[in-house]
Amino acid sequence: MLHDLFPPGIQHALDLAGIFVFATAGALLAVRKNFDVFGIVVLALVTALGGGLFRDLVIGAVPPAAFGELSFFVTPLVAAAIVYFLHPEVQRINRAINVFDAAGLGLFCVTGTTKAYEYGLGLTASAALGVMTAVGGGVVRDVLVNEVPSLLRDREMYAVPALVGATMVAVFISMDALNGITTGLAIVTTFVLRLLAMRYHWRAPLAWNRRSSVAEEP
Repeated sequence: MLHDLFPPGIQHALDLAGIFVFATAGALLAVRKNFDVFGIVVLALVTALGGGLFRDLVIGAVPPAAFGELSFFVTPLVAAAIVYFLHPEVQRINRAINVFDAAGLGLFCVTGTTKAYEYGLGLTASAALGVMTAVGGGVVRDVLVNEVPSLLRDREMYAVPALVGATMVAVFISMDALNGITTGLAIVTTFVLRLLAMRYHWRAPLAWNRRSSVAEEP
């Protein structure tokens, strides 16, 4: 299905671009946490590859693409090296990185959903796995740095845009309407929703009658 929507070369380039920006975000967090070079590499790898690795293991696509394709493993190492040596300059373009990260979120939630469906999962399970593909690496990263995963405390709506994009793909599949245009629509919707959430500081609803001014529990 993916090969019908995108030529293999374009699909591969988009995957590498998403992996690179996610790895850069993970490495920058490691720098902010004062991790050493090994910690920077580890956070870059898990942020970039964690979601796809989880998806491939669940659907039985073994060996996972992260290990079967050398460029998928090398790209996070390149991103980690760039951040290690040039992190002051990289941090100056943090806003641009957030934009690319939003684009990667849109791409991975869509391709993750489609790949899961190709391997025989139902539409609901495919959409759920698409979300995990997009946010799974961030969950592992947050756990490693001893922070509450953003998936559970969704500041500025990180998981919600991915859920919207994955759901759109599942609906298009059920209507037999998944094509290049509808796939692009799902990616763009996720991308724009994430950008708007960052711009206006949107977040998912709190518990009923829980005021946003109430301090969060540590």
